[in-house]
Amino acid sequence: MIQRDCALARYEGGRIHIQHLSARESVEAIEAAKAQGVQVTCEASPHHLTLTDEAVRSLDTNFKMNPPLREAADRDALLEGLRDGSIDVIATDHAPHHADEKALEFDRAPFGIVGLETAVSLCFDRLVHPGVVSLPRLVELLSAGPARVLGVPGGTLAEGGPADITILAPDATVTIRASALRSKSKNTPFDGWTLRGAAAATIVGGRVVFVHADAGLGALRAS
Repeated sequence: MIQRDCALARYEGGRIHIQHLSARESVEAIEAAKAQGVQVTCEASPHHLTLTDEAVRSLDTNFKMNPPLREAADRDALLEGLRDGSIDVIATDHAPHHADEKALEFDRAPFGIVGLETAVSLCFDRLVHPGVVSLPRLVELLSAGPARVLGVPGGTLAEGGPADITILAPDATVTIRASALRSKSKNTPFDGWTLRGAAAATIVGGRVVFVHADAGLGALRAS
């Protein structure tokens, strides 16, 4: 499907963005299309960058997502795509579901997990600290890259730009607790994971809206 859609984009001279890459063949298709001059961009999610199909053996419905988790070779191809620039964006594919929905049998439960609150810590712990990508590259994947793809202001600290800023704490220790998530939905496969790195604070439109309690920013207050 990616090959077909990229071929159509090339024929029409149009742009195309591919969401939620999960397989090595998908990365190869994107690389080939870009080499042919197709205006194609793409994204991958933190869960496809960190998990594999081995997790599905538990039949925990929090590991049920679309596209599905795939084998380690697919995950590794995604990681290489981050390194070599084939993948333009990391996007969370945030998909909240009520606990009652996820409590069904695996084949009946809906696809998807929440991802907004866990993305930064997962990316620090599994991508930056192991040396898969540099911190500047992570910032590009999470902010400048998405802004460029969408053609909107953002992803920069330039004077006069939107005052939408995330302050990062690369060495802060975070333990993900599903029950403590601010989202009304708690469907995460990362419950209990302890990770190194966090969003210390979030500023939206120049207003502090979130401060991490353990990030050492006591003087900063959400308003």
